[in-house]
Amino acid sequence: AEQQKILVEHFTAFDAEVRFQQFDAAHPLNGQPVRMNNLIVSWHPQSQQRVLLACHYDTRPYPDRDLILPRGKFIGANDGASGVALFMELAHHLQGQNFPYGIDMVLFDGEELIYGRQGKYFLGSEYFATNYRDEPPAHKYLAGVLVDMIADRNLDLFQEKNSLKYAPLVTKSIWETATRLKVKEFINRAKHEVQDDHLPLNEIAQIPTCDIIDFDYRFWHTTKDIPAQCSGRSLATVGKVLLAWLANPPDLSR
Repeated sequence: AEQQKILVEHFTAFDAEVRFQQFDAAHPLNGQPVRMNNLIVSWHPQSQQRVLLACHYDTRPYPDRDLILPRGKFIGANDGASGVALFMELAHHLQGQNFPYGIDMVLFDGEELIYGRQGKYFLGSEYFATNYRDEPPAHKYLAGVLVDMIADRNLDLFQEKNSLKYAPLVTKSIWETATRLKVKEFINRAKHEVQDDHLPLNEIAQIPTCDIIDFDYRFWHTTKDIPAQCSGRSLATVGKVLLAWLANPPDLSR
């Protein structure tokens, strides 16, 4: 609740339209309803053709991949918080600017409500995608970009295989933008096939969505995923490419 308050105040201060998308999910251990809140931040909400920027702002209950403390404290500085930090910084650059399309940010809840082997992934993105499909809004999302684990000090961003499968135009154009900007952290070849929030957006909502993710992060789901392992320079690198891509995207109406 404290985090939500901070985020609403932050984005509202930059004249964005902010709203929650509420839903309930079953707790994996007792089945009791848990209130979830996707946070949607809109820039130029009057635009009918829009681009979706997505991340998740929840953290895993436990660092279950930690060999020493699998039930220790999980901070999730990179896995979760890095995308939120980037979006908060992008607010400084999106306020009052004109882009070819309207821009929505969605911060998903419940990306990984997992206790051991119990629970379900992608609760927030699945709800968002299903709602978009079943109750279509007046606007249309022409493309989406998901960011996840983008603050690694040793940033290597390969093209994710599901992104190339579902959203080849979006994916290739982002990496082409990085090449034009001479950003070496975006490596122009495929590597990992990642299950992430972009799958419901692609498969349910039919929004061609790319996942920008550094899946070689060695502190993934451990107690060592803390700010000391992250780099503001890495966040700035991704932000630079995203802003350039948003200012000059490909013809997304194709």
